[in-house]
Amino acid sequence: MAGCAFKQVIVGNLYGSRSCLRYRNISTVILGLKTQGQPTFHSPIYGYVAAHGNFLNKRFSSPVLLGSKCFRSSLPSPCSSALSTAPSVSLSKENISVEKTLKLISGSCYLPHPDKVETGGEDAHFICKHEQAIGVADGVGGWAGVGVDAGHYSRKLMLSSASAIQCDHKNGSIDLVRALKKAHAETKVKGSSTACIVALINEGLCAINLGDSGFTVVRDGHKLFSSPVQLHGFNFPYQLANGKHSDLPSSGQVFKLNVAPGDVIVVGTDGLFDNLFNNEIIELVVDALRDGLSPNKTAQRIAASAQQVAQDKHHPETPFSIAAREAGFHWPTAGKLDDITVVVSYVTNASYACSKPELGKSTHLSGFLDRIKSVLKLFIAR
Repeated sequence: MAGCAFKQVIVGNLYGSRSCLRYRNISTVILGLKTQGQPTFHSPIYGYVAAHGNFLNKRFSSPVLLGSKCFRSSLPSPCSSALSTAPSVSLSKENISVEKTLKLISGSCYLPHPDKVETGGEDAHFICKHEQAIGVADGVGGWAGVGVDAGHYSRKLMLSSASAIQCDHKNGSIDLVRALKKAHAETKVKGSSTACIVALINEGLCAINLGDSGFTVVRDGHKLFSSPVQLHGFNFPYQLANGKHSDLPSSGQVFKLNVAPGDVIVVGTDGLFDNLFNNEIIELVVDALRDGLSPNKTAQRIAASAQQVAQDKHHPETPFSIAAREAGFHWPTAGKLDDITVVVSYVTNASYACSKPELGKSTHLSGFLDRIKSVLKLFIAR
């Protein structure tokens, strides 16, 4: 992260205290840095904090995870809802004069495996707001068998990826393959992870995907594109790791797509795509647009639906149960209980987008929705 001074950090990732039975969906928190280096915030956070290129080394009094270290804040940890926003890092830069006609408005939701709520699970993601980039990673749970929390690896990988993208943007050119290579080289902790990074570059969508995380682009209520998975075998995805057994970032598949205002991008880990078919995800997107939901609320709705399927022992087939059967394995239930990360981005004209949308709250998108009203009429008439 040398050479990059972070002007503002927006951190999602809010959890309740250990004593709570359920965790809470809380809006995005903005942390501004005072001259003394003391952060200000509105509610407890669980995620990454970066400032002026360094982690904040401040000890507080309730759980806050900065990278892989636990700190405490002086604020209480309220809990009431069954949803939680995802471990995320949103980075913003100032004084960039590049004119863009398209913009991503993004929001996220993370639901850890119920048995991993206290540790935060093994998924991670970031949202680079100004750089128009998002990424997700799924730490491989098999490491738990040797006493390693792969969540540390995925979180470090995503933090380094976000930092590399921000530095690239400062230098005038974002290269996702280069950013992932740099992040992989910098991630020295034990573990392994899949990775999917998507960015709006030169008015087109660019992406790199390695493993079984991925993304889907929805246009006019139909699938425009879905990234394929990369597997060595059933339930054995391509993965980045610290060591000689790692797949290489260059093994990831690179995609370039034309997008337009009204398109919706859904990025997720396998906890999403193992439990919901693409047509189910698209239906949820269409319903959310009809209801006027923000990207954050849409991500929550999609993640909650995926978790409901994962917990339903009597649910019909899922993508994972079909893949298991085709590979010759017996899977006792249809769904697969797992960490679930969903990041939703609305593609809109820059003139319609708020200059500083608060992703954790409902964002006013009337101009955007007016542009796709003709599309929604087709579904409202059903």
